[in-house]
Amino acid sequence: MNNIPFITVEGPIGVGKTSLAKLISDHFQYHLLKEIVEENPFLGKFYENIDEWSFQTEMFFLCNRYKQLNDIQSDFLDKNIPVVADYHILKNLIFAKRTLQEKELSKYIRIYDVLTDGLPAPNIIIYLHASLDTLMERIQKRDRDIEKNISPLYLEQLSADYQEVMEKYQKQYPNVQVLSFNGDALDFVKNKKDLDTIIDKIKQTLTLGAYNHESTQEI
Repeated sequence: MNNIPFITVEGPIGVGKTSLAKLISDHFQYHLLKEIVEENPFLGKFYENIDEWSFQTEMFFLCNRYKQLNDIQSDFLDKNIPVVADYHILKNLIFAKRTLQEKELSKYIRIYDVLTDGLPAPNIIIYLHASLDTLMERIQKRDRDIEKNISPLYLEQLSADYQEVMEKYQKQYPNVQVLSFNGDALDFVKNKKDLDTIIDKIKQTLTLGAYNHESTQEI
């Protein structure tokens, strides 16, 4: 576990992870790590045909996130420079378990376990969640070509997967503080008071010395 703040923002597609990570980075002057999304050459095909393109899509994300986190460790955390990222690599398993067939999933998990062994882990996770209507509305507003074929059912299932994984994660890693925020109730992009609510909670967690609470805190 790093003593230097390493914050990750997680949640389903369209919930506002990158926007919030950038706002946190700007406020605290932490280095911002953004995941590669649109650069994935398989992603558009994935949303058109999940069964056909899921393994290629997930392997591309896994390899890129592995490289990014390796670099973050050596270039920033080892030099006592705090980091905020708009993803946690555990999302790879969330997506893979939702989309891969059993044979491919078994192979994927073996590769995942090898690559993630020894990677830097966050000490604070910001978990954003929202209703399906909110997620679909935000996806439509940002109007990415690769996301035009996202199925509402897939997104709803993904949201449920995230909720389950985050609850299990907090029990498995009690030294990691998970701060949970309702994206239906908070608009941290347009409403500064909502952003201040999140920032204040992060400040409290940092002041407490991070990362030894026993339960997810919901706002």
